[in-house]
Amino acid sequence: MGLTRADAPPVTYRDELGRRLFDVSMALLLAILSAPVLLAGMAVVLLAGGRPVFFGHRRLGRGGRQFRCWKLRTMAVGAEEVLEHDAALRESHRKNGFKLPASRDPRVPGWGRILRLTYVDEIPQLFNVLAGHMSLVGPRPIVPEELELFGAERDVLLSVKPGVFGAWNSRGRDRPPYPERADLEVAYVRGRSWIRDIRILARSIRAVLQGQDDA
Repeated sequence: MGLTRADAPPVTYRDELGRRLFDVSMALLLAILSAPVLLAGMAVVLLAGGRPVFFGHRRLGRGGRQFRCWKLRTMAVGAEEVLEHDAALRESHRKNGFKLPASRDPRVPGWGRILRLTYVDEIPQLFNVLAGHMSLVGPRPIVPEELELFGAERDVLLSVKPGVFGAWNSRGRDRPPYPERADLEVAYVRGRSWIRDIRILARSIRAVLQGQDDA
C-alpha cells in the first residue's frame, strides 16, 4: 500500500525515544495495576466460554504492517467463520464501521458483553504496547478493509503506531461513526503532541469508568 513519508508529520529521534520510554513504563505500571482484573476476566472466559482465552485479531500497524491485536475473547468459538458465511451480518458489520454493538451481534454471548462493556477485554493490548506494536496513545488499530474509509489520508494514519487510547475512543459513549471518526484520527496524527496525549489519557479515564454503550 506504500506509505508516503512526505504526507506524514515529521518525527524526531528524541520524540520517538521519549514516547517509547513513556509507553513501556506506563504500560508496565498499568499491567501491574490491572492484573487482578485481567485474571478475573480470564477466569470468566475460561469458565463460561472455554479455550482459547485470548484472541489476536489482525490489525494494521505503523507503515501498514499487520500484527495481532490481543484481547480477551468475547465471542463464541468460530465467530470469524460465522461472519464469513452470513452475508447479511457481514454487510451490517461493514456498514457499521467493521464492528457491531454486542447487543446486536449474535456471536457475542452474555459474558462477552460484560467484558466489553467494562473494557476488561482490552487490557491485553498493554502487552502489544510492550512488544512495540502499539503505543499507549494513538489512532485505534483498524482492520485492512477499514483503511478505505480514510481515503487519501490513509498514509497519514499509518505513519504512527496505533494506540490503546486515542482521540476517537477517548470520547467514550459519544464516539462518532465514520467519516467523522477518520477526521478525528487523522487530525490527531497531524497535530500530535504531548499535551494532546495527556488530554486524551485524562478523557480516557472517564470513558473507561463510564463503560461502553451496548446500544
